[in-house]
Amino acid sequence: MTAAEDKHATDESVITQIQPALLAVAPRVLLVDDDELMIERLKDLVTAAGFEVDTALDAPSALAKLANGFCPVVILDREMPGKDGLELCREIRAGHYPGYVYIMLVTSHDSEEEILAGLDAGADDYLSKRASGTQLIARLATARRILQLEHSLKQVIEERRRMAMTDALTGAHNRRYFMNHMRRELKRLRRFGGDVTLLVFDIDHFKHINDRHGHAAGDAVLVEFVRRIQASLPREYDWCARLGGEEFAVVLPQTDLGGGAVVAEKIRRAVAAAPFATYSGGIEVTVSVGVSGLGCFADRGLATPDNLLSRADDCLYSSKNAGRDRVTIDEPYRAPA
Repeated sequence: MTAAEDKHATDESVITQIQPALLAVAPRVLLVDDDELMIERLKDLVTAAGFEVDTALDAPSALAKLANGFCPVVILDREMPGKDGLELCREIRAGHYPGYVYIMLVTSHDSEEEILAGLDAGADDYLSKRASGTQLIARLATARRILQLEHSLKQVIEERRRMAMTDALTGAHNRRYFMNHMRRELKRLRRFGGDVTLLVFDIDHFKHINDRHGHAAGDAVLVEFVRRIQASLPREYDWCARLGGEEFAVVLPQTDLGGGAVVAEKIRRAVAAAPFATYSGGIEVTVSVGVSGLGCFADRGLATPDNLLSRADDCLYSSKNAGRDRVTIDEPYRAPA
C-alpha cells in the first residue's frame, strides 16, 4: 500500500467512526471548485460520510443552484476564475435563503491574512487543501451541529410566537391574534374592497356550569365548544378566537351579513344539538350570538376592530335579553333615499 493509499484508508476509517455521531438527517452540501478532479475527490469523501452532494464549477452556477435547490452547506474554492471564493461568499451572505448557509472556504493559501480575509467575507470555516479528508468530515460534523442548533432555535421562536397568539386551553386563537388580524383584514378591505362579518358568541349560563359541575367540566365545555365551531365553519380561511372567559369570536372574510347569519345559526344549532361530554356527564349547552360586519357602517373606511366588536357585542346582549339561545343581527346601513 502506498503512502497516499494508506492515508486514504485512514481517512475512511475515521470517517466511519465520526459518522454515527452526526445528526440523523445530513444537510445537503454544495461543492464549488473549477478543478473537476478536486470536485470528484471532495464528492467521494463527503458522499461516503452520508451527505447528499451537488456540485458547481463556477460562482454563477453555484448561485443558481442555491436559488433553485437550497444547500445549507457550501464548500467553495478560494481561487476561481471570474468571481473568486471571497466574492461568492459575500454574494451568498447578501442573498435570502430558507435557512442559514454554512460556508467553508478551501484554499492552498492558509496564511493568517488569507484566513482573516475569508472570515471577513462571511465564511464560517477555513480549510487548507493540504488538510486530510478526515479533518474535512470532522468540520462538516461541526457545520451540521450548528445548523441543527439554528433549526432548533427557529422552532422555539416559532412555537413561542404561536403560543403568544393561541389560547392554551382551547387551541383557538386568542384576543391578541384577533385584534392584530382584524386590523390587517380591515386594512386589506380598505385597499381592495370586499366584506367581512364578525360573529360574537357567549355560552349561556356558563357560571352555572362551573358552579354546578366544577371548573374541569367548564374547561371541557369550552374545548368542545371550539371544536363544534371549527366543524361548522364553511371555509378553511374562516377562523375563531377566544376573546376571554366564555366569549368567542368568528371572523368570516368575504362574507356579508346574510351569509354571516347563516353560519351563526348553523353554529348555534350545532351547540344545542347534543349534550357536551364531560367528566361530570353530559351537559346541555346553548349559546347566544351577535352578528355585525362592514355592511353596518355608513363609512366602511372608519370601521375598526373595536367598533366592529362593540356592535357585535350589542347584538349579543340583545340575544341574551331576549331569552338566550338565539342569533341577533346588526342593522345593515341603508343610504338615505
